[in-house]
Amino acid sequence: MWLLLLLAACTVTVLSCVHLVGIVAAADLSAEDDPLPPDGSVRVGLYETAYLAGGPERVVDLAMVLMAAQRRLHPAHTGWTTVVDPQGRDGVERDLISAVGPDGQCRTGDLRRALAESPAVREIGARLALAALATPVAVRERAVDAVARVRRSLLLTAVLLAAGLVLGGGGGGRLPAMLSWFSLPLILGGGTLLMARVDVRPYTRWATPAGREVLREVRIPGPGDERQLLTAVAVSGPSAVPDPLLRAALRAPRR
Repeated sequence: MWLLLLLAACTVTVLSCVHLVGIVAAADLSAEDDPLPPDGSVRVGLYETAYLAGGPERVVDLAMVLMAAQRRLHPAHTGWTTVVDPQGRDGVERDLISAVGPDGQCRTGDLRRALAESPAVREIGARLALAALATPVAVRERAVDAVARVRRSLLLTAVLLAAGLVLGGGGGGRLPAMLSWFSLPLILGGGTLLMARVDVRPYTRWATPAGREVLREVRIPGPGDERQLLTAVAVSGPSAVPDPLLRAALRAPRR
């Protein structure tokens, strides 16, 4: 019986590891076929900084903090957001107001999801990706999913090993052999994850190495500068917001 469980563990682990290696190879080939140098002409403002630091969700944080600071938006800690001034000053703000809807109020979680997928936010990511500063969304999603598959295969292997022990696979002196064979998929999966920390990790981040260099050059203004809070939010996220109620509103769960 335990041999069948071992076969299942080995099959799932090998397939997940091969899938991960294939994703990395495809991403590397794509980078080699289109080796775009970082485009110095791309303006990296607050929205771009937020995207490189935390992706679309960070852009949402920044837009909401900006409008809330100017009293044009009221995100409540109760989980609802109300538009006070329906005049957006840029594409992200106009998409935010449109996502809220004609009633001028909606759940914060719904707003965050809609704005993160809005055309204005996607355009920021696409522009940064073309400049080789941001990882393309499709590449990042595939890399994250591939790593998650390997982790799930390790968990499944552990579960199958436990099931084999419960079903008596270790009886009759077979325990050493069982543990030895099950160690193979565990070693393969674990080794692949270790490899992923070097070869895959760059593809799971929002910023490319060039983009991370840009982030390292960002300086948060000192006290008294009105951009201090916005820059801090762009770089560090909602944890930089001093108002606990606004911080709680920004962390409203997505539905």
